[in-house]
Amino acid sequence: MTNELFVPLGARKIVSANGVDFEVWEAGAGEKFALLLHGFPEHAISWRFQVPLLVSLGYRVWTVNQRGYGGTTTPAEKSAYSLKNLTEDVAALIDAAGAKTTTLIAHDWGALVAWTFAARNMRPLEKLVICNVPHPLCFKREYQRNPKQRKKSWYVRFFQIPWLPETLLGRKGGAPVAKMLRDTCCNKANFSRDVLAVYAANALRPGGLRGMINWYRRAMNDVMAAADIGEPIEVPTLICWGEKDVAIENSCLDGTDQYVRDLRIVRFPNASHWVQQDAPDEVNAAIRAFLA
Repeated sequence: MTNELFVPLGARKIVSANGVDFEVWEAGAGEKFALLLHGFPEHAISWRFQVPLLVSLGYRVWTVNQRGYGGTTTPAEKSAYSLKNLTEDVAALIDAAGAKTTTLIAHDWGALVAWTFAARNMRPLEKLVICNVPHPLCFKREYQRNPKQRKKSWYVRFFQIPWLPETLLGRKGGAPVAKMLRDTCCNKANFSRDVLAVYAANALRPGGLRGMINWYRRAMNDVMAAADIGEPIEVPTLICWGEKDVAIENSCLDGTDQYVRDLRIVRFPNASHWVQQDAPDEVNAAIRAFLA
């Protein structure tokens, strides 16, 4: 890929880890390592505004397309997208990077994986940065008791239906995926036609939408059933939260300090679920202050 949109991410390479070939972009150098995990229905390019900041702070940065996305292995079977596999992917990527300690930065589904990874203490983490996904147990609480959250999570139930979600989202060259992102963001200038074309093309890959939606069909059930993610997280944690999130109630943040020893929450009143793309300058300032 030579598109100038990818230039901030660095050099593209394939990293084999946990039986998966991951499409990874590497930027920067040094002993400090940052691993960036995107969400649904996104792509590594969602971190285009944050990678240059991290490089300037002395980090070696890997921005990865997770399994089922981009040029990364995309298994067809639902079982491949278990929470166990997804967290082991992160551990294997850290091992492949040769990192002694890691700053894990994650959004949406990547953040659910990151929360679980940190709670299970699977590898040493220096810092944890979470964008617009609550701790899994906070989400589970709100999903079970808050009618507003259940209404907002309608798509989670819809995605359990075989083949239909893929068919609808794949229409017109992936246009529904691009439209969803553009309709639910706050800063449309940061979701240009070229950026949306990357997301649409990602969805149109053979088996791509099936792989992406299989996260909901398998890993979401694993998250809701997990019994070992309530241990207090010792890693210093920053949550960057866009308050105009159409998918997640702000009340999902309540009680997070029950699960995180060292917690900082920064709210962005004029940002959406896609917070790091919607308000990159403000999010970057929060990340810079936290990592410093």
